[in-house]
Amino acid sequence: MTDIDYPLLESQFTAIAGDEPDALANSSNFVGLLFNALDDVNWLGIYVLRGDELVLGPFQGKPACVRIPLGNGVCGTAAATRETQVVPDVHAFPGHIVCDADSRSEIVVPLVVGDELIGVLDIDSPSLDRFNATDRDGIESLCRAFCRLQANSPGFI
Repeated sequence: MTDIDYPLLESQFTAIAGDEPDALANSSNFVGLLFNALDDVNWLGIYVLRGDELVLGPFQGKPACVRIPLGNGVCGTAAATRETQVVPDVHAFPGHIVCDADSRSEIVVPLVVGDELIGVLDIDSPSLDRFNATDRDGIESLCRAFCRLQANSPGFI
């Protein structure tokens, strides 16, 4: 695993998003940038809050679960608690929802604009214990930058 320059990724995303007002376009580029920049990742995407469930949004990887109730699995737990979930072994997480059997570890970060939960960023790895404190801090910072942009974008999210 290589060291990821999270501040550089944030500046790259800001440059890519630029003045683009479309939330769907920015969400898709955010996911594409991260998926290609992070090593040892087999799935990365956004689940969008729709009512009392998370609905699949832009992603990279194998086809995935489309709807996740709040409080269920790692994504639903992150959304319900509004706290990042770092799971070293998904098979040890009570109620883990298996979308890709190759996934072994996961990080899920709530996406919050103002006081409103808009969804979660979900990242899976085929390796156990893939995500450390540096990844958590870096990915949370990227998500804050993404959410600042979403605050000015109508539509999708």
